[in-house]
Amino acid sequence: MNLSKDLMAASSTPLVLGVIAEGETYGYEIVKRVEELSGGELQWTDGMLYPLLHRLEKQGFLISRWHVGDSNRKRKYYAITEEGRKTLCEQQQQWQIINQALNKIWRDMQRSDNNDVQFA
Repeated sequence: MNLSKDLMAASSTPLVLGVIAEGETYGYEIVKRVEELSGGELQWTDGMLYPLLHRLEKQGFLISRWHVGDSNRKRKYYAITEEGRKTLCEQQQQWQIINQALNKIWRDMQRSDNNDVQFA
């Protein structure tokens, strides 16, 4: 399924903050975790992820550090800040409100579809 760019953009910040809140991680692991969480429906590219990470870091929601791993490869690891956790909590509350409203309207639509009256 192709998700709209607007929906992808709106959900990217809480997804990234949520993944990083699970523990310090780097870009490739973030991409893989989002793909896993979405059942393979969200497949992000570096060109989408890294500008977002830089923006979140500039806003003070993330901090980063360079680390050389076991494979002798230098990677930039990201961790969530206290301000990032606060923002994640706020976004979680906002998304829950949106989710509840959408679920309600979709339930109402299904009831309406089941009770449709045909006019002659």
